Amino acid sequence: MKARRVSTHSTENKTTRTKETRSMSKLTNKVAIVSGSGRGIGREIALKLASEGAAVVVNDLDAEPAEAVVREITTMGGRAVACVGSVTEADFGTRFVGTALQTFGGLDIIVNNAGYTWDNVIQKMTDDQWSAIMDVHVTAPFRILRAAADYFRETSKQEAEQGREVFRKVVNISSASGVIGNAGQANYSAGKAAINGLTKALAKEWGRYKVNVNSVAFGLIKTRLTEAVAGEGHATIDIAGNEIKVGVNPQLMKNIEATIPLGRGGTPAEAAGSVYLLCIPESNYITGQVLVVGGGRP
Repeated sequence: MKARRVSTHSTENKTTRTKETRSMSKLTNKVAIVSGSGRGIGREIALKLASEGAAVVVNDLDAEPAEAVVREITTMGGRAVACVGSVTEADFGTRFVGTALQTFGGLDIIVNNAGYTWDNVIQKMTDDQWSAIMDVHVTAPFRILRAAADYFRETSKQEAEQGREVFRKVVNISSASGVIGNAGQANYSAGKAAINGLTKALAKEWGRYKVNVNSVAFGLIKTRLTEAVAGEGHATIDIAGNEIKVGVNPQLMKNIEATIPLGRGGTPAEAAGSVYLLCIPESNYITGQVLVVGGGRP
C-alpha cells in the first residue's frame, strides 16, 4: 500500500483559512470580558465570541481552567488572556476591565456570567447563603459595570465628535428563576430578578453611549451544576471554603425535561449562542430586554 503523501502546505493553508474566516467575522476587532468563563456556559461563551473574532479576557476562580480556555482560543488563532480571581473581590471589577484596556486597548462586550446556586427553603437559609448569592449575582456585576462606565462614556463622546456611531454590548446572565421564581431558591431568584432590574436601568442610562444592555434568562442548561446525580450522594463544589451541593436527582431531571416543549435541557453551546446573538451588530436596536432561553418553558 502506498504511503499517503502529506502536503507541507496543509497546516499553513489551514491557518491562512482560519485567519481569513476570522477577518470576515461579526466580532472582528472587538474586545470582550466574560466572567466565570473557565468552565461550563462561560467557557462556551468565551469560545464562541473568540471564534467570531473577539479578543477575550477569560476569568475563573482558579488559574488552571482559565489558562486552559486561553490556550484553546490562542490555538485556534484567537487572542485571549486570563484574569484569575473571585468576582466578589472588592477590586475585581477594576482589575477585570483594566485587563481588557491594558492588554487589548479597548472594551466592547461585557458578559456577566459568573455565579452558582446555594439552595435552601427560606426558614433554613442562613444570612451567609443569602449574602453570598447576592454578592456574586448582583454586587459583582454592578462593580464590573461601574468600572467600565468611564471608558464607555469617554469613548462614546469621542466617537460622536467624529461622527461615528459605535455600539457596545452588555449581556447579563439571569435565570428563569429570576423571572418566575423557584421554590428553594429565594436567594438565587431574588439575585437573578435583581440583575434584570439592573439591566433595564442601565439600558436607560447607557443608551446615549450606544451601549446595548440585555439579560439572558436561562432555563435548564446541562452543566456540572445541574447534571443528574443518582442515589443519596451529591456532587459538591468549593466556593470560598463552603462545600456546596450541586446536581439534580435523575427522576427530577426527567420530570423537568418533560415540561420543556423542545423535550430536553439545553447545552452550554446553545446557551452561548443566545449570548452571541445579543453581541452582534444585528442586535444594535435591542436593549433593556430579558431573553428567556428555556426551550419554550418560561
